[in-house]
Amino acid sequence: MDAYDEEPEALNGPDGPAGARRAGGPGTQGEGTGPEDTGPGGTGPAVAGSGDAADDGAPEQAKRAGLAGLSPRYRLVAGGALAVVAAVAAVHLGMVFLSLAPANTVSKRHAKAVEGWVYPEFEQNWKLFAPNPLQQNVAVQVRAQIRGEGGDLRTTGWTDLSAEDGAAIDGNLLPSHTQQNELRRAWDFLGTTHGTDNRPVGVRGALSEQYVRRIVVLRLRRDEGLDRTGTIERVQVRSRTVNVPPPDWSREKVSTSPAYRELPWWTVTGDETGAGAR
Repeated sequence: MDAYDEEPEALNGPDGPAGARRAGGPGTQGEGTGPEDTGPGGTGPAVAGSGDAADDGAPEQAKRAGLAGLSPRYRLVAGGALAVVAAVAAVHLGMVFLSLAPANTVSKRHAKAVEGWVYPEFEQNWKLFAPNPLQQNVAVQVRAQIRGEGGDLRTTGWTDLSAEDGAAIDGNLLPSHTQQNELRRAWDFLGTTHGTDNRPVGVRGALSEQYVRRIVVLRLRRDEGLDRTGTIERVQVRSRTVNVPPPDWSREKVSTSPAYRELPWWTVTGDETGAGAR
């Protein structure tokens, strides 16, 4: 056999490089013989997985995120707060539903509680279950009695405030909420809190009168400038209602003659306008 066909005895022995490779000892490739494979301080071989020791607790921390990461005392407080919020939300939704739903045994029995919860902050101006749309054009008109500087009293003509709002909205891409709803909602509020004799029903009836009176007086002062010619002492409000004609294909017959609802004269007080009669 040729001398190059086998390794010498010194190379194959336990102390040789080949023996070291077989035993996995020092000198084997990739087994920590270089400086980069030494442990801390470079004094010995690195321990496998020692660089991941700092990440061992990461999964546990991720599992304890949110409420689970709080102490038992704070978890109890947070759970109680969430329960209170959920209970209040459920009560609120129930009250609003009863105020909008058709009259039933529950809404009749707890009518005062429902009204006390909903009005005035959460009032809804629509009805549930296929409401009947308004089929009338309602115009609110006002006239005033002015006390002149010489002491004479004169009465103005009727001013159609609804027509002024309609003219401001017509062609306006972004009409204000006040122009669209303030006067209309105020008059609807007054109509639902007054009887056929135009007398207020309950505390809300008196409040609706004051609300409408403030609106019309401020509008007269701003738009008509009546306070510059004297002092507004009294105002009178009426509505003009006309039914919307049915379409040509309908057999329904309705009157298109205007109907008026005229309220008595109201005395304007100074705390309402700052310029009324005292």
